[in-house]
Amino acid sequence: MANPWRQRFLGWARPRAPEALPAHIDRHRVYVLPTPFGGFIGALLATMLLGALNYNNNPALLLGFLLAAAVHNSFVRAHLNLSGLRLLALQAEPVAAGTALHLHCLVQGDGRRDRPALLLDCDHIAAGAALHGADAQRVAVQWTPAHRGWQQPPRIRVQTRFPLGLAVAWCYFWPRAQVLVYPRAERNPPPLPSAVGLGSAQAQHGRGDELHHLRDYRNGDPLRDVAWKSSARAGQLLVREYEQPIANEMSLIWPATHGLAHEARISRLAAWVDMAEQQQRHYCLQLPQRQIAAGRGPAHRHACLRALAELGNA
Repeated sequence: MANPWRQRFLGWARPRAPEALPAHIDRHRVYVLPTPFGGFIGALLATMLLGALNYNNNPALLLGFLLAAAVHNSFVRAHLNLSGLRLLALQAEPVAAGTALHLHCLVQGDGRRDRPALLLDCDHIAAGAALHGADAQRVAVQWTPAHRGWQQPPRIRVQTRFPLGLAVAWCYFWPRAQVLVYPRAERNPPPLPSAVGLGSAQAQHGRGDELHHLRDYRNGDPLRDVAWKSSARAGQLLVREYEQPIANEMSLIWPATHGLAHEARISRLAAWVDMAEQQQRHYCLQLPQRQIAAGRGPAHRHACLRALAELGNA
């Protein structure tokens, strides 16, 4: 369907507003049209019936009406394949704006019939499904959000051409849900800001928490550090050498992006968050009216990117 006509159709297609889950498809929400192949078959049947009437050929009329009945039944069966369908839940893992996001839809039939050859899409990339009875199936529908923040997913179209490909039936789910979209990271960001402390990711040797190696005893070493068992095997005194990480905490602060546009500042901080995670650095994030303590790991990255995604516009 051409884009202007599609937008006009979506203006009055059901549902006309996001709806709470679970959502149910009834017969009033299913639309059916012939496919190009179905239109060709319809024109062929019309020509056949007109010729049969013109020549008063009863066998040809019988064949034409039988084929027309089969075409009609394919329309009805395509309609029934969608009527009674339900969307139970929708989940999505956050991704950056401009990246494909997968909406995990839990769909279920009403148990009255099997529902083969279903296609779900909202971004012209369809995912297939086939439901047996009242079984539920999880289907991942791809959508590419353009903006950061909490976003309302678009309509999810469900269509089928079952059983003969002569008719296409479709309907829409429009779940009332909010999906988190991370900000788009800057492509070629500058290096990370200097870390707090000595500014090195290496570890220093001394009295720490983790054993680094064994070395020969030197005058002044405390007796508690002597490895007695290893010394007995080696025939000389050996001392445990520990390592202690050097302070390596960095601050990703809003003023460090001064001079950039508002969205560009958010993109740079998002890129720095990803860089710090890749380098396994501890970092904190300081935003206007919000601060996240230092840490690292998936949960900390999510907290930082969520704070950036929720940051208001300039």
